[in-house]
Amino acid sequence: MAFEPVLLANINKDESYTRPVYESTGGYQAWRQALQMSPSEIIDQVKASNLRGRGGAGFPTGLKWTFLPKDHAGPIYFCLNADESEPGTFNNRILMEDDPHQVLEGLMISCYATGASTAYYYMRYEYPLAWGRTQAALNECYEAGYLGDNILGSGYSLNIYMHRGAAAYICGEETGLIESLEGKRAWPRIKPPFPAVEGAFRKPTVVNNVETVACVKHIMDRGADWFKSMGTPADPNNPRDPGSYGPKLYCLSGHVNQPGCYEAPLGLTARELIDDFGGGVWKGRKAKCVIPGGISMGILSADELDCPLDFSGPGKYKCLGLGTAAAVVIDDQTSIVDFLHNSARFFAHESCGQCTPCREGTSWALKMLNRIKAGRGRIKDLDLLLEIGNKIGISYGTTICGLADGAAWPLKNAIEKFRAEFEDYIKRTNPDGYMVTEPVIAMEEPVGSH
Repeated sequence: MAFEPVLLANINKDESYTRPVYESTGGYQAWRQALQMSPSEIIDQVKASNLRGRGGAGFPTGLKWTFLPKDHAGPIYFCLNADESEPGTFNNRILMEDDPHQVLEGLMISCYATGASTAYYYMRYEYPLAWGRTQAALNECYEAGYLGDNILGSGYSLNIYMHRGAAAYICGEETGLIESLEGKRAWPRIKPPFPAVEGAFRKPTVVNNVETVACVKHIMDRGADWFKSMGTPADPNNPRDPGSYGPKLYCLSGHVNQPGCYEAPLGLTARELIDDFGGGVWKGRKAKCVIPGGISMGILSADELDCPLDFSGPGKYKCLGLGTAAAVVIDDQTSIVDFLHNSARFFAHESCGQCTPCREGTSWALKMLNRIKAGRGRIKDLDLLLEIGNKIGISYGTTICGLADGAAWPLKNAIEKFRAEFEDYIKRTNPDGYMVTEPVIAMEEPVGSH
């Protein structure tokens, strides 16, 4: 059966970001339908679809909604995570710029299902076009009576407020986002309590990603069975794998002939994404490695490109997971040392500093890579970098959020999968000192970095 794109179906139409164009293809019919259903019926449909969050963690969306306290007096808040700061990721931006009404309709349905009367649309500062078009779309919704008090005579009221973030990677973590929304420093909170119990302004809160709520709109339109007709079924031998169902937006960038945002069922391989959608590696070269889902997920080597890009596939190749499904291709003429140095520089800059293992681990990883880049590296540094990678992160119980895990996986993957290249670089650039084991001077920046 041929795949029919739904998330990207409207983006190439003239004025696709306006309400008349969106409604011409059946837009807001799902919203009208939802208002005639009970919230529990919508939640049951989303649960039946096995929709998993598209923001990185892949947690079952319908299940997440059920964590809200029953019969809560309110208010209940809904936060839409449009911060999208993962390197290589731009699928949310495409939706917000070219089809903002699709996102808003999914958000409205999600708010109604969870009993939220107020939603905060948290968007990253560097998206001015998405901001303008989304705000204009919001205005159109109020004019049409889709938002506000007593929507379409249903008795349900909902207001959505745009909130612009200040470009901090940490705000992609849901409690960091909530802290920022409240006007505070974006330090992630210790959990429990989870946001569903105590979130924004200490009230029950749901946080979902842009692409996730867009999928909710299509589940309402087409049903849970349609959604589950594509993707990767659950692994019967793994009770913790609920499957990877539905369409997915894959970002593809780096050294490919046709970078872009592509829609396909969950489960296509990295090789298929590069060859069938991206037109192959650029300049007739070969791939050295591929970031499967944003830099925090680690890397796949050239021998691992048949990895399925679903929620369980990358983990079988020692990656952290699918993440945002943002694939970045690195060709065989690019230094893996340069890649890891750039990665470490990013995470050291974006660590919020609240947790000592993350603050110090990311900082020292960068200092060691600065020294390697400056021609003063030691073979021992590779083992120290691996030690950092294996001892920081929420999965090791040392940090509050997963930023350290995201910083650790590129370290571990790059050194374990390309150790020979690292050792060769160190030996060539520091022939007299590469076997030194005693402490050496730290380097804040590599020589010649300015």
